[in-house]
Amino acid sequence: MKILFIRHGRTTGDDEDRYGGDYDDHLSVQGQEQAKILAEELKKYPVEYIVSSPLMRARETAEIISQGSIPVKIEPQLKERNQYGVLTGKIKSIAKHQQPELVEKLKDRFETLQGAESYDKFVNRIQQAFDILISNKKNNCVAVVWHGGPMKVLFREILMKGEVECGDCAWVELENKNQDLIIVNSKKIEFLF
Repeated sequence: MKILFIRHGRTTGDDEDRYGGDYDDHLSVQGQEQAKILAEELKKYPVEYIVSSPLMRARETAEIISQGSIPVKIEPQLKERNQYGVLTGKIKSIAKHQQPELVEKLKDRFETLQGAESYDKFVNRIQQAFDILISNKKNNCVAVVWHGGPMKVLFREILMKGEVECGDCAWVELENKNQDLIIVNSKKIEFLF
């Protein structure tokens, strides 16, 4: 079984330099173009269905990849971590000026701001979603459209490989061989291990 893990394209929140997390923004015009290019790249894969985070930026990326011909299933557990709590959706420069102590706390992924999801709960949620995905024996190729946070948890905590940096519409192909997930191919992902 092959699984393609895909990060969504650039967003309106990126253009406005807002704290994202579970801020529910759309793909920007650039993000839509990135997703169209990605859809062309992924045509070589026999994707049977797409599982998407419920956040708009991921759903819009999934719909562009689908091109109306691949079923898209929404999975709430795949959404991005609400790491920013009370800062979610705020413009970063304004938040830095108005609440510098909270902005400083964001440097530590284990810090949980008011209204945010703890790192441990986030990891557990992504682990549960991942376990369900890889237990699927009916499909040969599945695409998962989610976010940078879950992608980092995948490599850091689940696969125990180390750190990664993900660009817009970054993707990695994993293949399940004898209960071991092998990295077969990737694009726009920098492996720091």
